[in-house]
Amino acid sequence: MTGAPARATASPGAGEEAASQARLTAEFEALLAEGETVEPRDWMPDGYRRMLIRQIAQHAHSEIIGMQPEGAWLTRAPSLHRKSVLLAKVQDEAGHGLYLYSAAETLGVDRAELLAALHRGQQRYAATFNHPALTWADTGAVAWLTDGAAVINQAPLCHTSYGPYARAMRRVCQEEAFHVRQGYDLMKALCEGTPAQKAMAQDAVDRWWLPAVALMFGPPDTEAAGGDAKTAALGAAVSRRAIAWGIKRHTNDELRQRFVDHCVPQAERLGLTLPDPGIRWNEERGHYDFGPVDWELYRGALGDDTHTARQRLAHRVAAHEDGAWVREAAATYAARQSGADTTGTSTEAVA
Repeated sequence: MTGAPARATASPGAGEEAASQARLTAEFEALLAEGETVEPRDWMPDGYRRMLIRQIAQHAHSEIIGMQPEGAWLTRAPSLHRKSVLLAKVQDEAGHGLYLYSAAETLGVDRAELLAALHRGQQRYAATFNHPALTWADTGAVAWLTDGAAVINQAPLCHTSYGPYARAMRRVCQEEAFHVRQGYDLMKALCEGTPAQKAMAQDAVDRWWLPAVALMFGPPDTEAAGGDAKTAALGAAVSRRAIAWGIKRHTNDELRQRFVDHCVPQAERLGLTLPDPGIRWNEERGHYDFGPVDWELYRGALGDDTHTARQRLAHRVAAHEDGAWVREAAATYAARQSGADTTGTSTEAVA
């Protein structure tokens, strides 16, 4: 008669590894509890690293894809002043992408890998930018509303738990605040212009308001925000984990509410009507109520399979391929400089 099978036991090596993992996890959580930042050489859980890479990559991709709606108007700006302002803004967005790709690289990924994943459709960007910019007023609406939503969403990231990301965001948010003012100034000029100009401003707001409210803050993480139970539960779980790790400080729906509260008085000062009949002040809550977001509508209208989405990605791939010679020349120059440094011969000495 065979005896009962022996119970499986962990080897001493596995036990030591588990104890070490538990100790490192406890030290990591203590670091977060003390409000200290996590730096690249610090130990971090794999889940923390993966969440950061996904979030920073999506953020960086959104910055460089987000250049396209406004960039298309650079040659059609109505004055040299407006053109120079818009050019500076588009250049800022490119710089934001570079800051963020650099922050992502401190987590052990290469920006070339991130860009390749974007080009293959394996990583995402904010679908807000799949909305076409049809008129000059759209450049103002994008800066005022979309960048305004970005500031609300990203200002807390200046204090996110990962040091390189937090430091990049401080620079990004400073510049985004100027973009919002630029957009508001442009919309104000249109609203104070001819009736046709004000109508153009109102039309742009009608088209950009809900994409900003819906898509700049991510999916709902409460059912009260219009998400179905399954979507809200998934969003809430992700938000809880991100908040526990100090990556985020607020839920998506808290930030969405903050954005609405911020924009309604500004729209009133401009004399524009936000396209949501549900907007009204709620004295009891101390916030503006607003209508539920039709998430299925936006997934269909601005999804990856739409014409504008395919166009955005095709332009990004073409720009990347057209710029290959610049990257190769820069890499060759850097290699030659590095070789000169290692041999002790500087370019100044040769000259």
